[in-house]
Formats: sequence, C-alpha cells, structure tokens
Amino acid sequence: MEMGEDHGDPVTTLLAGARSARSDPDTAEAAVKEAVAAAPDSFEARLAAYRFYFYNHRLAEARPHAAEIVVRMARRLNVATDWRLVAPEDAAFSGLDEAPSLYLQALLAWGYAGVRLGRTEEGCSALQKVAELDPRDRFGARRLLAVIAAGREAEDA
Repeated sequence: MEMGEDHGDPVTTLLAGARSARSDPDTAEAAVKEAVAAAPDSFEARLAAYRFYFYNHRLAEARPHAAEIVVRMARRLNVATDWRLVAPEDAAFSGLDEAPSLYLQALLAWGYAGVRLGRTEEGCSALQKVAELDPRDRFGARRLLAVIAAGREAEDA
C-alpha cells in the first residue's frame, strides 16, 4: 500500500474508481457522486466533486462544492468563513502552502463559475477578493477581471 493511501476508507476506494475512469466521464462522475453521497462531510469527496465538475465545464454543479472547499480551507487557515471578510494579512496567501493555495483556487473557481452563470457582480466580487489576496496574480484573477471588463466595454460600445 502506498503512503497516504487507505484502502479501508470507503471514500478513498470510491474516488480511486473516479481516478481510474478519467477517460470515462460517466464512470468517474458516478464514483464522485457515490463518494459525496456516502460521505457528504468528506473533504476529499468534496474536493473531487469540485474538480470533476469544474474541469468538465459543469460550472453550476462545481460551484457549491467550490464554496464548501472555501469554507473548509478558511477553517483550516483560521480565517473568516465569509470570504468577503478575509484580509491579505490573515494568512500566508502569497506562499506556496497547500491550504492558502487551495483556498484561492476554490474562491477563483466559485467566482468564475458565478460570472459564467450570469451572477456577474457576485462572481467579480470573489475574483476581486482573490486578486487582493494574491498580489502576484498566481491564479490569474486580475487577468480574468480584465477579460470580463473588456467584454462589458465591448457590449456597451
């Protein structure tokens, strides 16, 4: 057994089915759904669901899972669970640690999905928060905001 792998954990077993079925989205989705249903409070199941739906461009389905990851990472970082209240100095957001990076990635995904789903103001607010917390723009929030602004300007012209 590889280090970190727990074949006794049902979520790990179910998600292994999703990983082995990457070329078969229906099988992967079934495994992700089963993992979330079996353990709705499992971080690993939620993370897998967020990533599966987001990277398959199923943004409406990805969004609630991304929101859950933001809250979970906020708790891990000991910052406000309402992302609107988080400040750059609250955690090491400019570092490379997993928790702050995952927090920013999930908030960016949640905001991006919001914009794409027509919740533009809310989505842009989340993207602006990511830009504020990520001064080097490692996750591209500023670039996304610029594209959105350019699209709005073109619509207004």
